[in-house]
Amino acid sequence: MLDEVIKILNEIVGADEGEIEADLNLFEAGLLDSFAVIQMFVALEEKFGVTLAVETLPREEIVTPALIARRVEQAL
Repeated sequence: MLDEVIKILNEIVGADEGEIEADLNLFEAGLLDSFAVIQMFVALEEKFGVTLAVETLPREEIVTPALIARRVEQAL
């Protein structure tokens, strides 16, 4: 799951493989903004067939790839 989340993030933000690690704060690193978050949620929903309500998730619950992967797993 985590590897797939990182792969999706790499595609959305244009990061090189290995640049995004599990515990990287994506907002502090300047990789995620509000538009990229929406793109990420759409990609995750399409990939895993889950529904993630961006408006109900606090930012602190999606700051790292590991936290994002956990939220997707909970939605499965």
